[in-house]
Amino acid sequence: MSQPALTEPFQIGGIPVANRVMLAPLAGIGNWFVRLQARRFGAGMAVSEMVSSHAIHYRNDKTMDELLRIDPHERTVAGVEGPVAIQLFGPDPEVMRSAAATVAERGADLIDLNMGCPVPKVCKTGAGAALIRDPDTAVKVALAAREGSGLPVTVKLRSGARTGETDGYGLAVRLVEEAGVSAIAFHPRSAQVHHKGAPDYELAARLVEELPVPVILSGGLQDDDSVLAAYEQTGAAAVMLARGALGNPWLFSRVLGLREDGPTHDEVLDELDWVLDRAVEHLGPERAGRYLRKFYPWYLERLGAGRAQQEAFQATASVEQARALMRTLEPARAVA
Repeated sequence: MSQPALTEPFQIGGIPVANRVMLAPLAGIGNWFVRLQARRFGAGMAVSEMVSSHAIHYRNDKTMDELLRIDPHERTVAGVEGPVAIQLFGPDPEVMRSAAATVAERGADLIDLNMGCPVPKVCKTGAGAALIRDPDTAVKVALAAREGSGLPVTVKLRSGARTGETDGYGLAVRLVEEAGVSAIAFHPRSAQVHHKGAPDYELAARLVEELPVPVILSGGLQDDDSVLAAYEQTGAAAVMLARGALGNPWLFSRVLGLREDGPTHDEVLDELDWVLDRAVEHLGPERAGRYLRKFYPWYLERLGAGRAQQEAFQATASVEQARALMRTLEPARAVA
């Protein structure tokens, strides 16, 4: 049987997803408007940035007001329905149970658990990729999230903790068999290498064959050619775009066959302007001006901006200053 087209729908734990191209959880980035942007360009589903279960359990104001914000427009874009998934992290099963219940109350359709983040400040708490080395706790955390929320639970994890290890593969099997996880988002690189080196798509293909639930492929999916090749090679149920989609929501459209060309200069400027508006809506003008500095390089690179222009945007103190600089950018061939 041939592999389904990326445009075909599928289900995760009984939740319908319109197509097989998704936005990965992007730490510190994947807020409601970044998820909405991915959906506007065709993504069947978008997963939030990782949110601390501890912060939710203890009702941290910023976490509750900003990180758990779900905009109603995320679910229906151009008449296409799509679920909202909130990603949580943390090593304590009872804290996770409490946090998952709160996320369900806030209106999430699915909960994703981060068991792959390699950042030391996360791992030293016993969360993220540290759970690959503690599979018994990992299973308890996933089971608690499912029982606490009553929602389908997915897990994003790495192939192993260190180069050459495949303990993440074994954990994925246990999470499905013992905790009832509804899907695995698999990044076939070890936590040790972060984003370096070639993903082990052969290992991902073996996991696809072994598990009775969808395996969603992540890692190394930088452009439409690499996405399509990896999808075909692994037989995955879906693909999850991450860094390749930063400042490039057109990648979703290209992968889904909705367009063939890259964005024009004006399209990139218009999209950056949309991002500025949403950031102000999310954080207010003062905080948005600082927050957006991480976004500018992704769009400016596509506009062919030089170093001096990049530095000028980083020096802005307000959104209006950034808009004034945008008006000075000369048209250039956009990057495909």
